[in-house]
Formats: sequence, C-alpha cells, structure tokens
Amino acid sequence: MNNMKSSRRTFLRTSVAAAAGMMIVPRHVLGGPGFIAPSDQLTKGIIGVGGMGRGHIPYEGTKVVAVCDVDKNHLQKAVQQVGHDVKTFGDYRELLALPEVDIVHIATPPHWHGLMAVEAARAGKDIWCEKPMTRTIGEGQKVVEEVNKHGRMFRLNTWFRFKDTFYGLGTDVKPLKKIIESGVLGWPLKVTVSGVTGYNWKFFWSGKTNLPEQPIPEELDYDMWLGPAPYKHYNAHRVHSNFRGYWDYDGGGLGDMGQHYLDPVQYLLGKDKTSPIRVDVDAPQQHYDAVGSWRRIEYTYDDGCKIILDGENKDKDAAFIEGPNGKIFRGFKSDIPNLHKLLETLPDPEPQVGLFSDSVRTRQKFALNEMNGHRSCTMVNMGIAAVRLGRSLDFDPVKQRFIDDEGANRLINQPMRGPWTF
Repeated sequence: MNNMKSSRRTFLRTSVAAAAGMMIVPRHVLGGPGFIAPSDQLTKGIIGVGGMGRGHIPYEGTKVVAVCDVDKNHLQKAVQQVGHDVKTFGDYRELLALPEVDIVHIATPPHWHGLMAVEAARAGKDIWCEKPMTRTIGEGQKVVEEVNKHGRMFRLNTWFRFKDTFYGLGTDVKPLKKIIESGVLGWPLKVTVSGVTGYNWKFFWSGKTNLPEQPIPEELDYDMWLGPAPYKHYNAHRVHSNFRGYWDYDGGGLGDMGQHYLDPVQYLLGKDKTSPIRVDVDAPQQHYDAVGSWRRIEYTYDDGCKIILDGENKDKDAAFIEGPNGKIFRGFKSDIPNLHKLLETLPDPEPQVGLFSDSVRTRQKFALNEMNGHRSCTMVNMGIAAVRLGRSLDFDPVKQRFIDDEGANRLINQPMRGPWTF
C-alpha cells in the first residue's frame, strides 16, 4: 500500500476515533503494509472503458474513483454510468500515479495487458486484468515476475474454474474436478473443446486485408491506442471491437475465448504449474496481419494427456472428457454407471478465493492469479504461434521456450514500438 495513502487514511480514522472516544488500530499495525481493514472501502481505477470496462464498473466491495481511455466518447459514457465524481484520464500512467487507487482494472486490448500490469505492480496497485492475460509468453513471464516482486494481488477475469456453469457441460467444474481426482476415468485423459461439447471458437473474429487508410476520429488518440504495437495506418476495423482480428493486438477467437475454455481444463487436469510439451496444428496459411481461422489444434502433455480444439466440429460423438475407463459428455452425461451417486462420496477440491476484494483484503492469492493464469495463457499463445507459423511446435515447460525453432521463439518476446518498454 502506498505510504501517502496509508498515512492519509490512518490520520482520518484516528481523528474520527479521538472525537468519539474510541481507539482504531492503524492497518500497518494489524497486518503489514499490504493489509486493508474490512471497514475500508476498496477503490478501483479502470483503464479502458469500452464495453468490457464499463460492464465491470460495479464490483462487490469496490468503488470506482478513476477511469482512463484514449477515446473521449468512452470516457463520457463511463462518467455517466459511474454516477459520482470520478477522475478521468487519457494517459493510464496518470491513473497509476493516484495514491487513492487500490485496484487497477485493465480492460484494454491485449497488446497493452502485459505492459500495464507490470507498471501497475510497480506502482503498488493490485491488478484485475481481462483475458487473454498477455499477448505473448514473454510478457506473461514478466507479469509473473513483477507481480511477485512487488507483492501484489492479481486476478485474471475468467471465472469458470471456481463458479458458474461451464458452457455446455451442464455443471460447474467442481464435480468434474472431484471425478478426475478420484481416478475413476483412468489416466491419461483427453479433453475435446468443440461445438459438439458446447463451445464456440468465434471465427468471425477474423481480420481484413488491405485496409484503406481512414481519417482518425477527433475523439481518439490513435497513437496511444497503438502504444507498443507496430504502427499501422488508421482504419476503424482495426480498433475497438474489431481489434481481435489482427495479430498485433490479439489472436482472433482463440485469443478471445481461449482462456475461458482452456483455464478450467488446465485446473481439472492438475496442470496449473506446467505446460504442454507439444502443440500440433491444422490450419490454412495465415496472413501476416489479419487473423484467419484454423481447423484443429492439439496439445500434448508429458504424461500423455491431450486437449483437442476441434474448430470444424468433426467428431460428432466427442466426449468432453475421455479416459481409459469412461467418458463424460455434454450435459454432464456419462457412460460410467452410478457416477452421480459416486460424486456424493468424493471429497471436495481445495477451497479457492473467488472474490477479488477478499483477496486484496487478506493478501491470499485469487483463484485465478498471475501464476496459473500465465500457464493457461501460455497454452493460448502456443496455439497462436503454431497457427501463425503453420507448423507443429515442441515446447519446454520449464524454460518456457520452443525447442529447436527460433522462428517460434521470436514470437515469445516481440519488440515494442518505441518509446514503450518494460
């Protein structure tokens, strides 16, 4: 917690307590520099107040005190929605400098996520980041390093590993985790993610080639929108909701939905501390700028577990989870007799912190944090690299490098456009 902020709040609380004849113990005495008393109102600043940023203005246990966007129209809508005095900025660095901000919500396009998360950690802020966590594997490594170095709390904004019905499965992941941990399905397991099992890869997030140059709207700071991304002339299709269709900013439907779909699978398989050792891909040749579709991506772990992304929905009889001893299908159907009765006898998985304000107050890691979030984002970025290059890739989960493929390794740490840098 910023010292100026801690001193200001301690002074206010002490003054009020003295007037009432009471004694309130300062937060640094109770729990160290990162501790926030339950009576304190957590404050939030949002960077990027397009649809996603404005959609998360209300969040339990927090109050928005500052918003930032490079589009003045977005800022105006956010101010109207917040409904109280809120500070506005066009440069996120000014928001990060505010001592009164506890949590920074990064709701920009993904090419900004890594840099902003690193700078937020250095500024002493706890971080709530939209998915995908980072646009490259190298950026993810840097976020993990800086978040831990500065003792910050981090939340990646996908939640299916700890709550809500998991797409077409007809259940949350908790009973699936219990079944897998029991060993009743056997090992290794194969997971198929496709329309057949209840998912949609959103191939409409594809880019256009040969975009003509258009005038930059007066309300948009386009150079700041690009930030660390390579300079490309302005076209409305590159920005705002369409940015996912361009490699410079995201990775199409895989970038958009990959962590929603893959992070719970990583959790179910117990792979939070590792990565697949190989990714195989079947995809048409990709444009250097515009994202296209793909047919199939297959991840393999060192123990033989596989995750299949079936973009064409070819396997009409696919189970979501399949092991040597049984299968679980869409709608939580299974070929294992009395599976639901067996569930009643199985122990629950370890509890998880599912409310970020609780994580900030207690300094306990959030259910989906910088560590396991980086690993599931690495899967997304491994797939993107394979699709872009049009070839299968071997990966070292410890070194987090592709094996004997320098072309793929150049995608791990991509240069930033000056003056932006870590």
